[in-house]
Amino acid sequence: MTVTLADVAARARVSPATVSRVLNGNYPVAASTRERVLRAVDDLDYVLNGPASSLAAATSDLVGILVNDIADPFFGIMAGAAQTEIGGPGDGSGRAGGEKLAVVCNTGGSPERELTYLTLLQRQRAAAVILTGGAVEDPAHQAAMNAKLAKLADAGTRVVLCGRPPLPEGEAIVAALAFDNQGGGRRLTEHLLSLGHRRIGYVAGPLERTTTRHRLEGHREAMQDAGLGGDEERLTVHGPYDRRSGYDATLELLRREPEMTAVVAANDTVALGASAAIRDRGFRIPEDISVAGFDDLPFSVDAVPALTTVRLPLFEAGARAGRLAMGKETPPPGGIATIAAELMVRGSTAPPRK
Repeated sequence: MTVTLADVAARARVSPATVSRVLNGNYPVAASTRERVLRAVDDLDYVLNGPASSLAAATSDLVGILVNDIADPFFGIMAGAAQTEIGGPGDGSGRAGGEKLAVVCNTGGSPERELTYLTLLQRQRAAAVILTGGAVEDPAHQAAMNAKLAKLADAGTRVVLCGRPPLPEGEAIVAALAFDNQGGGRRLTEHLLSLGHRRIGYVAGPLERTTTRHRLEGHREAMQDAGLGGDEERLTVHGPYDRRSGYDATLELLRREPEMTAVVAANDTVALGASAAIRDRGFRIPEDISVAGFDDLPFSVDAVPALTTVRLPLFEAGARAGRLAMGKETPPPGGIATIAAELMVRGSTAPPRK
């Protein structure tokens, strides 16, 4: 049942005119009244009509791209590629030739902010929403996400996941483009094992992220298959996906296992921090300790030595997500596509085969 302006007014105990003034922001309203109206809008999940130019359309010309951190190349590359497809030449059906306005929403990794942005995009009748990167593994948040995405879909918004697995009960999603993080993590550790490494430390990402779990699962599968699965917890340190985390976690791993010969990092940025910690302790890369990352970000090949990593086709995935969001490409069978990860062997890994 559609919530009306009158419903919001009744809930907030004000007149419809007052609700309109609060939402339009074109007339002074007492702070307490404004707060009451906005609370009623949230409680009822009221969707604004949007600008007058889009009143006749089911959706606006707005597309939201949600990222954890726009300063992180992992998200920046995907968002930029998606934006190129969204803002490019359209099919002639829209007011400006079919193009849309892409807005990048930086969540800072906050589940609450993720939901807030989706609510704001719903109120603006967004034509599409692209969610990038790993999801938070919390049942309450997943339920809230399913409910919010269902409401967006019911209103005509196309929902695309890029670099994140499909949500449980995710019928509202047009497509989910999921990276093979688990397979990539497994192949990376298998490479180190093939070189003769046995004492391998792992710098993992935040505990609650799907990306963290899948990459770590791949690593541990490889270790267990090699008969080295009894020491996973001691040789794993979790932290944010940033350089500082890589530095601090590697120092902790060296404290726990002074004979460690290789470090696998949650991503390439973390790997840079790990490399700095190794050098600061007087070790050489890869003669004493090998280092491996994940993602194959642009700087990886320019690191010294060049970083062994797992390549994810970030630009290609982002561009495909943009086309799916615009309806330019047919969704994959079942709405789900797994994007392969490629091992890139470079100079940061080699010894200690003896």
